[in-house]
Amino acid sequence: MWHKEFIKTCLLVIWVIAILQICVSCAVTAKNRYFKAEACYYELRRNIGSQKYRYDWLRCIKKFQDVYKQDPSDPWAPAGMYMSGKLYGELYKQSHRKSDKHEAIDIFRRIIKRYPKSRYRAKAAAAIRTIETKVSKSRKSKKVTQASKTKKKYAPAKPQTKSSTGKAVDKTTTVTGLRYWSNPTYTRVVIDANRETSFTHRLLKKDPAINKPQRLYVDLKNSIRGENIEKFTPINDNLLRDVRAGQYKPNVVRVVVDIKSIETYKIFSLKHPFRVVLDMSGNAIDAWSAARNQKKATATNSKKLAKGVSAKQPQLDRPLIVVDPGHGGHDFGSSGYLKKVYEKDVVLHIARRLAKKIQKKLQYKVLMTRNSDCYLTLEERTAIANTKNADLFISIHTNDSGNQSTYGIETYSLNLATDNAEITVAARENATSTKNISDLQTILTDIMQNTKINESSLLASYIQDASCNYLRRRYTHIKNKGVKKAPFYVLLGARMPAILIEASFISNPRECKRLTSARYQEHLCEGILNGIRKYVEKSRSSS
Repeated sequence: MWHKEFIKTCLLVIWVIAILQICVSCAVTAKNRYFKAEACYYELRRNIGSQKYRYDWLRCIKKFQDVYKQDPSDPWAPAGMYMSGKLYGELYKQSHRKSDKHEAIDIFRRIIKRYPKSRYRAKAAAAIRTIETKVSKSRKSKKVTQASKTKKKYAPAKPQTKSSTGKAVDKTTTVTGLRYWSNPTYTRVVIDANRETSFTHRLLKKDPAINKPQRLYVDLKNSIRGENIEKFTPINDNLLRDVRAGQYKPNVVRVVVDIKSIETYKIFSLKHPFRVVLDMSGNAIDAWSAARNQKKATATNSKKLAKGVSAKQPQLDRPLIVVDPGHGGHDFGSSGYLKKVYEKDVVLHIARRLAKKIQKKLQYKVLMTRNSDCYLTLEERTAIANTKNADLFISIHTNDSGNQSTYGIETYSLNLATDNAEITVAARENATSTKNISDLQTILTDIMQNTKINESSLLASYIQDASCNYLRRRYTHIKNKGVKKAPFYVLLGARMPAILIEASFISNPRECKRLTSARYQEHLCEGILNGIRKYVEKSRSSS
């Protein structure tokens, strides 16, 4: 009998020890989860660029939510819940979405109800009072604004408004700079400003009577000319003489482009930061011979791309492919699942490998928009390709999602987005909001005229299929998310087939680890190279 009692006692002791170990491990796990979530939050606070992206906020919020969802009775649970509410409140300041504000208040109320004895109860109550106080103040300010609108016809307009602190706030847009890129048949001029404003433009005919050339002017409303901007910027290429900016009226800045000879032009604006882009194309001033030479050069490039290039062919006769590593400098792009892994670094490594393969195996010339950790604006990247008369433009990025289980590869060409997922990706890569993408789509049809839409779509399909097929023979869990279309700033105005590759999800644990692997990068580039080769063969058979 004593043997049975001894066995029962031993089993009971083992059971108690196991329970204690489980409790200890849960506590340690919850604590570790909290510290990891806190590290994510601190990294987000340090990286101002990441704060623009909603998915970066949601990624940290999810980490804090996992703390209390694992075990609501754990001592760390109210801390995780409070921080998730706090982050929703901070996200509301960025997004101005009522759903974020309501989510924050709801989380704080749950803390008060579920954890009445926790020290986070008082913090949650204080947070609710802070949010509701700010909301009431904003409602009062709206009422004051509406009242002032009703008196608008009796009161003179004021150039400044006052903030809640009583200090004057200037609402005037400042035109801060003029930039340009050019070649004999293409010039891009960019007007930089510190905030968004409306603008009009008009093309004026040449007037020999008063010795005035053909001119194009852009009037920016409610604007002043910045102190450091040059009044006169000489261009003196084959299309334009110069560009100049002046204070046309007290609240209007006029930017005038003096023209030698152009055939077409397009004007559109980009946001975050706001700038107006002028794309002009045409022939040189001694025009007939230049036009003939340009047509010959274009035809030659098309034949080169269609026929391929022999190893013995002179370097100057080889087609040019521009490889564009996304982001760079202060623009980190997306943060990876692994610590200290950023999109700007990963895509630069991939682009360098791809450039070497194109030069070695296809014998094409390659130009990288950046070959170091430097920042380039999105319009500058396309301008580089246009002014160099590139034959293909390939922009390389990594994808991101708030859902870490999302994975796969997708390739984009320029066009109207057809679903919310495409708009979200375009908004992230354009560093702007989904609303701005929707606004851009209303004018995109006009911007896309005379661009290589069909060729870009064909190039995207070959690269997408070739990349996925090549990787599937070497890796598991390779998902072909297909060819998609969206209004990417970096593809606007491209005069050659142009695509953007989202080469795996940097937010996915498995794909983030792969993206940092030299072996995976080599295989990915080999797949992209196969796609380029197939596109060349298709061009050859079509011609």
